[in-house]
Amino acid sequence: MSRNLEQLIDINSLQRLSEGMEGELLYDDVMRALYATDASVYRAMPLAVAYPRSDTDIIQLINFATENETYLIPRAAGTSLAGQTVGEGIVVDCSKYLNAIIEVNAEEQWALVQPGVVRDELNKELSTMGLFFSPITSTANRATIGGMVGNNSSGTNSIIYGTTRDKIIEVHGILSDGSLVTFRNESTQEYSSKIKSDSLYDRIREHLHSSLSDDNFRKLIEQNYPKKSIHRRNTGYALDVLSNSRLYGGESQYNIGKLICGSEGTLMMITKIKIALDHIPPDHDAVIAVHCNSIDESLRATQLAMQYELFACELMDKIILDCTKENELQNSNRIFVEGDPEAILLLDIRSNTKEELDLLTGEIVDHLKSNNLGYAYPLIHGKNTKKVWQLRSAGLGLLANLKGDAKAVACIEDTAVDLDDLPNYIADFNEMLAEYGQRSIHYAHAGAGEIHLRPILNLKEKSDREKFYSISKSTAELVKKYNGSLSGEHGDGRVRAPFIPMMVGPEIYAFYHELKQIWDPYNIFNRGKILDAEPMNESLRYDQDQDIAEPETIFDFNETNGFLRATEKCNGSGDCRKLPLSGGTMCPSYQATRNEKDTTRARANILREYLTRSNKKNRFDHQEIKEVLDLCLSCKGCTSECPSNVNMTIMKSEVQYQYYKSHRIPIRALLFAHINNLNRLGSIFPRFYNFMLDSWPGRLIKRIIGVHEKRSLPLISTVSLRKWYRKEYEAPDSPIKEVILFVDEFTNYNDVQIGIKAIKLLRSLNYNVLLVDHQESGRAAFSKGLLEKAKRHAEYNVKVFGKKVSTETPLIGIEPSAILSFRDEYPRIVGEHLREASESLKSNVFTIDEFIATEYLAKNIDSSSFAEDTNHIKLHGHCHQKALSDINNTVIMLS
Repeated sequence: MSRNLEQLIDINSLQRLSEGMEGELLYDDVMRALYATDASVYRAMPLAVAYPRSDTDIIQLINFATENETYLIPRAAGTSLAGQTVGEGIVVDCSKYLNAIIEVNAEEQWALVQPGVVRDELNKELSTMGLFFSPITSTANRATIGGMVGNNSSGTNSIIYGTTRDKIIEVHGILSDGSLVTFRNESTQEYSSKIKSDSLYDRIREHLHSSLSDDNFRKLIEQNYPKKSIHRRNTGYALDVLSNSRLYGGESQYNIGKLICGSEGTLMMITKIKIALDHIPPDHDAVIAVHCNSIDESLRATQLAMQYELFACELMDKIILDCTKENELQNSNRIFVEGDPEAILLLDIRSNTKEELDLLTGEIVDHLKSNNLGYAYPLIHGKNTKKVWQLRSAGLGLLANLKGDAKAVACIEDTAVDLDDLPNYIADFNEMLAEYGQRSIHYAHAGAGEIHLRPILNLKEKSDREKFYSISKSTAELVKKYNGSLSGEHGDGRVRAPFIPMMVGPEIYAFYHELKQIWDPYNIFNRGKILDAEPMNESLRYDQDQDIAEPETIFDFNETNGFLRATEKCNGSGDCRKLPLSGGTMCPSYQATRNEKDTTRARANILREYLTRSNKKNRFDHQEIKEVLDLCLSCKGCTSECPSNVNMTIMKSEVQYQYYKSHRIPIRALLFAHINNLNRLGSIFPRFYNFMLDSWPGRLIKRIIGVHEKRSLPLISTVSLRKWYRKEYEAPDSPIKEVILFVDEFTNYNDVQIGIKAIKLLRSLNYNVLLVDHQESGRAAFSKGLLEKAKRHAEYNVKVFGKKVSTETPLIGIEPSAILSFRDEYPRIVGEHLREASESLKSNVFTIDEFIATEYLAKNIDSSSFAEDTNHIKLHGHCHQKALSDINNTVIMLS
């Protein structure tokens, strides 16, 4: 932009707008920085962030934008890959408040929802009626219906259910003049009788109708738009869909709402959407994982497989598959991978009976084999199919795990061509890419003629920024050669908008401007998207050739080439925005508040923003960083559930440590970090100590350290676990093996009875339990950023246990956050001289339920040793256990 909106608009004007809204308008530096990026490569500092609660709020925002020459950027989950939700205007986040399911009509199979409703949350409610909203993106557990309409999202099963546009019944919204409108299906008679006034609504309808009534214009559309056989067509505005309506001798009903779908918020603000629903697919399902020796072989297998009625036909190449090995959660989902394939084609087959399913899967496999397509065809049934699709959905985030500054960049990943053209198109594409010295990543929707292709580029460097543009341009030319769609489902946004004139021709592009002028004469809706975009290789997250020194840290971040690059692992895919019904741990603070500020993505973004742009000697010394990280609970859910393996727990500890170099350590942090020392002192006179905590001194302490008055402080036992062990423990006569129990600081003083029961349990199972002298785990010090203290404990414990622990004598812990520090924090913080010892310890350190489950599966423990009582147990797993271990170990132990 030629002018800086921030300088043009009086801060008092924003204040007045804020005071007049039912919702919120935020324009502090933190919130603006958090919304400066999305899942794309772009960065632009917005003027403000709005959370509207009502139509009235949206009308006020429209009026403000018109009067102040700014613009509105609709946004929900912010998972757009083409930069649709990034800009210098006001970001309008509809996900926080405009997220109601207004009405569901099961008999007529439709739902009326607000734009902020999350797709999977809607389907959870619909499941009781045997219905679902069928388009399913890889981001379905946080993607909203409004965002899916904006991009015309498709997903894995579009080959059978169609795209979001196919599900549009009505679109309700607000036009640029503040008028409320509804676009729905219209017959020829209804249409001709309704254009009566000079309202903006009627001018829009008349303009479209008069233009599309022209036979020559419709012919121009047919000549310039992608082939009709490509159902994922999303380049520019959907004039081809309206042109094919019965109003003009076509096949479908005329509905301007279809034009809104895929318009990326450039024409109006959506307030409600009425969508068609489908019946839930048949119960009996299976996935054939066709293992191929080349990409070309997988594409030819796709053409053959698509002769059958598949529910999905998805591709994953070797690069993606290799990335899954490095992710804790996804590595466990690789149950179906055999050997080292160049590509795997995932065929989803469903049927009403198991017999029909078996016949169909057998026929498909035989057909593939007879054509020498594939070398392995594992069949996955039932619950295990979920693992397959989890692995497939994680593809986008997993690409961020490529080490170094070169990443798989989303710029050409959304092309779609006719299925008959797919092998030749990909062959031409790979040949073209080789001319740039590149090898692409291939994955996603092969059955729809859409392969997500990504070059690997370092967008910090000038040369690769130039390739970013030139590869995109060459790809657009190739897509045009095959009469395909440059955007299949991710939208045009910033990244593809410069090539739309090439794709649709000058006459159609001129009509787009005419259309935009009538709908949005003041250009207040998502300016620079689809039309008149800035150069696609500008306004990126980093300044060109920016030389940014990595900060010195106490934790070892060598695996990511430094702390800053650890923050860069977050690619903005927004997995941390999933809501409770989606399951998992990440991110509990966001699930409670639904504030973007409380996501792992926000924390990574604020760190990247200030570490790359700060002029301070201590770049961690920013109140803004402290504010955004404050509600991080250090649950470690992101270490396993984030496809990019962003370890915010480690980063938060490091940030606190670095921040304290410039600030006094709060008394609260000191007290919590030294809880073991306090408990040791209290254990001299435990009853007196507990009395003090339970009376007025305890209330005063809580007030001083900021603990809520209704929260109790941990009391200590009258005897420590170590004292009990010395007095009471007797070793078994002929033990299976010896085990060392890690006596963490909490079990030793606070939860002694749990420790006693654990020792008795192991003793009764014929294991000799040893206690050795060691220091506290340092868990409290880690969590409060007192890392020099934590490092001393870690190094002492590694020295002690490095000499004693082995496969024959494992180390067992009760408190997951303490014992699992050996796997996560210890190898990253101990000195170089102890690094190897710390790494080797990891394989012989177990939580108690891990140990019992492992020994049971090894047949060292027999179920006859336990009582046969049947009980209903509610199991709440520890967050660190879920992230670094497996709660199924507890299930095995209890069953």
